[in-house]
Amino acid sequence: MSRPGTEQNPLRVAIVGSGPSGFYATEALIKSGLTTRVDMFERLPVPYGLVRSGVAPDHPKLKQAMQVYAKIAESPEFRFFGNVSIGKDLQISELRELYHAVILTCGAESDRRLGIPGEDLKGSHTATEFVGWYNGHPDYRDREFDLSHDTAVIFGQGNVAADVSRILAKTRDELKHTDIAEHALDALDKSNIKHIYVVGRRGPAQAKFTSKELKEFGELADCDPVINPEELILNAQSEAELEEKSSAGNRKVYDLFKGFSEQSASDDKKRRVYFTFLKGPVEILGKDRVEAVKLEKNVLSGDAFGQGARGTGEFTELKTGLVFRSIGYKGVPIEGVPFDDKRGIIPNTDGRVTDINGTIEPGLYTAGWIKRGPSGIIGTNRADSVATIKSLTDDLESNTDSAQKPDDEALVKLLQNKGINYVSFADWKKIDTDEISRGEPKGKPREKYTYVQEMLDIIK
Repeated sequence: MSRPGTEQNPLRVAIVGSGPSGFYATEALIKSGLTTRVDMFERLPVPYGLVRSGVAPDHPKLKQAMQVYAKIAESPEFRFFGNVSIGKDLQISELRELYHAVILTCGAESDRRLGIPGEDLKGSHTATEFVGWYNGHPDYRDREFDLSHDTAVIFGQGNVAADVSRILAKTRDELKHTDIAEHALDALDKSNIKHIYVVGRRGPAQAKFTSKELKEFGELADCDPVINPEELILNAQSEAELEEKSSAGNRKVYDLFKGFSEQSASDDKKRRVYFTFLKGPVEILGKDRVEAVKLEKNVLSGDAFGQGARGTGEFTELKTGLVFRSIGYKGVPIEGVPFDDKRGIIPNTDGRVTDINGTIEPGLYTAGWIKRGPSGIIGTNRADSVATIKSLTDDLESNTDSAQKPDDEALVKLLQNKGINYVSFADWKKIDTDEISRGEPKGKPREKYTYVQEMLDIIK
């Protein structure tokens, strides 16, 4: 029998996760020159991961990547199996029996914790919950956020924190023609939030916003950005960081902060978003629910590009009834796969999954955030997935194993025997068409279905 990757012995690959990394890995396999069969698994009935449910609704251009993925999905080598949860409906061990290789591209699905008292009080939420809620993700459809308070606090100064604060700041008119979930639009329309604090542990030179995201705060219809000019005074190391050519993006962000600090907030606008720096959360205060946050003033120490924030022992309190943490994501373990709890990733060498001692697990690969951690933009995942597929194809060349795996029907029979109603890509296209039709009368690109059963009913 010939080596996997020929007409006689197609290379059969299972991809777990249907976000950007999964589709870019599929694309790389199809372009590899090998004869391949790629089956993609997604626990929801709908594909595209964070491009569908993580990208902010007012950033539609970023969602155009779905058109690329849809084209990849039309390849005859590809099959989509939605509504199939790996680790629950199917085990990794079962996939390894059916496929020459299993590639895990399931992203970073949980948030890092602050690790402070009061973090679990009512009114304290992760950014993931809020983003999933306004994007219509079924996991977060029934979450409730108390928007009756006048102040919200977001810990973190990256683009997800920017999304959360911007959505809180926007009017109904600014959001009504996006694909924001209708239940979220209605709730936000009744919001009493007037003051939005975006709190960073380090200084303005270390903020992780992109200038494009930050610039939008100066263009909001009913909200002005506010910054205390004194908080923009930099130490020598931060000045040195901004002078480096590699820090051009950070310089643009800093210049925007400076511009905001020089503007007067308009009395005609009812909301303010306050960017504040060098403050670390030490406690979320309240008896039964969030009532305030306790912050410690920080100073930076260390060399340029390696500065850390340390507390000064000087504290302040900020009254609020709503807190979001947006300090980074981490992956969650999958049964049957090694996991690095500290880093929140699957341990790997060049995309080859390893155990905790660094020994390679044959036939297991990973790509995307679950491989490297939550960094980069959507497009970053293409090169990452291509690198993993190179490792896979290099392994094929050095491996003398010519084992043939079961044919295409083996998986279908297994799912049928387990009573699992999987969703094909053709099924997804029915949901897609219906969502678009639902959005048209409202002037929206789509009106998403937000419950799994609703999605499955459309297919029926």
